Amino acid sequence: MFFFNETSDYNENTFEGIKHINKYGQEFWYARELQKALEYTDYRNFELTIFKAMDACKNSNIEVSDHFGETTEMVEIGSGAHRKLRSYKLSRYACYLIAMNGDSSKEVIALAQTYFAVKTRQQELIEDYEQLTEDQKRLSIRREMIEHNKSLAEAAQNAGVVTSQDFAIFQNKGYQGLYGGLGAKEIHARKKLKKNQNILDHMGSTELAANLFRATQTDEKLRRENIVGKESANRTHYEVGKKVRQTIRELGGTMPEDLPTPNKSIKQIENEQEKIGE
Repeated sequence: MFFFNETSDYNENTFEGIKHINKYGQEFWYARELQKALEYTDYRNFELTIFKAMDACKNSNIEVSDHFGETTEMVEIGSGAHRKLRSYKLSRYACYLIAMNGDSSKEVIALAQTYFAVKTRQQELIEDYEQLTEDQKRLSIRREMIEHNKSLAEAAQNAGVVTSQDFAIFQNKGYQGLYGGLGAKEIHARKKLKKNQNILDHMGSTELAANLFRATQTDEKLRRENIVGKESANRTHYEVGKKVRQTIRELGGTMPEDLPTPNKSIKQIENEQEKIGE
């Protein structure tokens, strides 16, 4: 989906390399190992970020103990000696919440935000995501996009985006941020689509994932910060899109406007799936 730049000081192994698997095959991260990966020098300061993440989890009506498990961790204290210190076993979702509550001005935090968000979203979409075909990935993400666009529309309306024209402008701002200034009309033309064709139905899984991330993060930001006024909502959507674009660049990924347009539309894939199911 997104790719880490091998020339960066950080890569996918920054987080995958400290991942553990328990006897039930479930993945988890130790808090103190994640602390070092995220370049927090003091565990007490890092724990404050964990507490914020726990609050976010609770506010989402998700059981905190399912994602933040208290444990002890063997930590080197110098001269080769080790000591058991209090820690947490963290799910991937917990790591995502911690990253989202961290200092995004730090490169490693910004990368962690995208890495854990994308991986968490993959898990939410469907089990064994990586084993899906490209068509199956596109279909899954597109369906998720439909649901999240409904939530985004509601958040935008609460902020003051009321009329259909207001919402069209709001959506366009998100595209402009993500696509380096290109709006929906320009993206449509670049993909050489017909007038009645939806650009989201003609995106590959990587491009759809970038747009899903843009939509979900804008939705959350509008609600979290209680943003009011359509101009503020438009600016928020643009800035989030721009941030996603910046992160893709930092990760060494391909800019969304440069990704290839698939030969098949989502509608064609759905028709093929229906025939298989008959």
